Amino acid sequence: MVLARVAVGVLAGLAIPATAGILRVPISRVDLRHEELQGTQMLLGLAAELGVESKRSETEDITLINDKYSGYLGQIHIGTPGQPLTVIFDTGSANLWVPNAKGAATHRRFYNRSASTTSKPSEEVFRLHYGSGAVSGHFCTDAVAIGGLELSEYTFAEVSDTSGIGGWKDMTFDGILGLGFQALARGRGPTVMQALAESGQLEEPVFGFYLAANRPGELVLGGVDPRHIVGDFTWVGVTHPSYWSVALDAVKLGDLLTLTSTKTTFVDSGSSGILGPEQEVKAIALMLGAQSMQGYWVVPCWAELPSLTFTLGGRDFTMAGKDLITESYDSACVLGLQAVRLRTPTWIFGDLFMRKFYVQFDWGQKRVGFALASSGSGHNATGLV
Repeated sequence: MVLARVAVGVLAGLAIPATAGILRVPISRVDLRHEELQGTQMLLGLAAELGVESKRSETEDITLINDKYSGYLGQIHIGTPGQPLTVIFDTGSANLWVPNAKGAATHRRFYNRSASTTSKPSEEVFRLHYGSGAVSGHFCTDAVAIGGLELSEYTFAEVSDTSGIGGWKDMTFDGILGLGFQALARGRGPTVMQALAESGQLEEPVFGFYLAANRPGELVLGGVDPRHIVGDFTWVGVTHPSYWSVALDAVKLGDLLTLTSTKTTFVDSGSSGILGPEQEVKAIALMLGAQSMQGYWVVPCWAELPSLTFTLGGRDFTMAGKDLITESYDSACVLGLQAVRLRTPTWIFGDLFMRKFYVQFDWGQKRVGFALASSGSGHNATGLV
């Protein structure tokens, strides 16, 4: 498997000074992708079943998004003087961790504690489990800067063992900055967002991602850029402050199907698609005329797909059929819709949803706001009811 960078763009300007109360951090997207002969052959076979003419002479490989390792990354600085490190901004976790020389891949940057005059090591062990395995190391305290925002003594994890992350040597980021709540965090220190809020550097204790397709991406801390949204926010309270989880009223597929059994969804910037309970996703995919291949659902690109609507806070947020397409090969299109097995049935809104709808994470009031992104799927007047 190879990690490829997808062009989302970087803002031309630098982050504005922290005194203005709002910080804009340029971000770009990273995806882990499969480039396996078996997958290519299976998709070619499926394309034939769908009546799609394959053009083997034009390409030898097919790439499919792996939702486990997708997210938006940007640069922070750690230490004095500041050491630049690239991190994934992840709302599905709550710790900041970066590798040291032992835990880093040979071609990437790492945190060098001995090069910082403000570093304070700790004997407290850090260990965090992911789906593919664990990372481990020790906690450390040092200066952390995100653009113009500075935390002079922040406790984060210095990771020395990254062997539990499959494909780590091919990944292009250095660490992960979690934006979830304290309940998700390892260790006793505050999360980055909590520390920033308590420092008084933010105009408001909020953040949001601007991920609209084919436009520059940015993480906005301390407020909202009105140019990024269309209309007003619909606010939904966080059901339990760990993940950014909110109540889900209903899931509707056009006029064909309405599902109300799953009551929760959470927003995860570390997932690329829209994930849901297995039986519900299967029912939706089959009604879309999709066929399964290696855990992905594929439709003919010429198919007219009904819309998929999520009702949040009493308001409908609609993904048009074309909004659900993430990849195409010849005339076979891959849906960004996947099943997930969790102890409690839950939907997960990843980047596919967040590109169409701007999501504001209100840490102070423990709520999530949803509004149509200013260039969501290239439209300004659709998606909200």
